[in-house]
Amino acid sequence: MSITGTLIIQVIVFLILVGFTMKFVWPPIAAALDERARKISEGLAAADKAKSELAAADRRVEEELAKSRNETAALLADAERRAQAIVEEAKGRATEEANKIIAAARAEAEQQTVKAREALREQVAVLAVKGAEQILRKEVNPGVHAELLKRLQTELA
Repeated sequence: MSITGTLIIQVIVFLILVGFTMKFVWPPIAAALDERARKISEGLAAADKAKSELAAADRRVEEELAKSRNETAALLADAERRAQAIVEEAKGRATEEANKIIAAARAEAEQQTVKAREALREQVAVLAVKGAEQILRKEVNPGVHAELLKRLQTELA
């Protein structure tokens, strides 16, 4: 056999091998590679989608947190206003009550003053009658001299 014949047979065997590989071996490998590429691209697409969803979720969380912070601040401000209003109302009621107590105390003091004056007038009238008795050296009858005693009380007022 000559080298040319061997070379031709080797080329024919190589071409048969290439044909067999192209027909039976290459399609499953190409299909597997295509499937792998498709899975990788789907995975990358899913990762991108997940990343965008994560970003959207982060934005929603931040918006909700901001909304919650604003609501909390509003509730705190409202509570502070209510507390201030309650304190002011309590101060007003306390002032009202204090004014009522002061007015009652003044009225009581005025009554006590009037009673004390009346008692003093009566005592002065009694002392005046006793003094007159001493001066006149005789007994003064209150029933008989009632008008004189009343005039004396009026003059003392």
